[in-house]
Amino acid sequence: MAQDFSSLYNHHEREVFAKVMEVAPQYGHLELSGDMLCDIACVALNRLPPRYIRHEVDFAFYLTEHERAEIDSAIAEAVSYAFNFVEARTALRSRAG
Repeated sequence: MAQDFSSLYNHHEREVFAKVMEVAPQYGHLELSGDMLCDIACVALNRLPPRYIRHEVDFAFYLTEHERAEIDSAIAEAVSYAFNFVEARTALRSRAG
């Protein structure tokens, strides 16, 4: 029996991508490239527990307002950490190079 699992995805991916793009202008001094933004998203996603879903509406339906606020806060914290982590790594590379 064949099954198409392409409708499954980690809920946090879309949220993290959106938050990275929202926060990126605050880090304009980094000369952010597309690769760097992807690295930042990866670091942030690796700090969050995966939440796999098929439909966004189903996920939202089962969350309380408190849970949603906690997730939003965790995403913001993970993205902030990721920007700072990549910023520190970039500074170290420029000193070593």
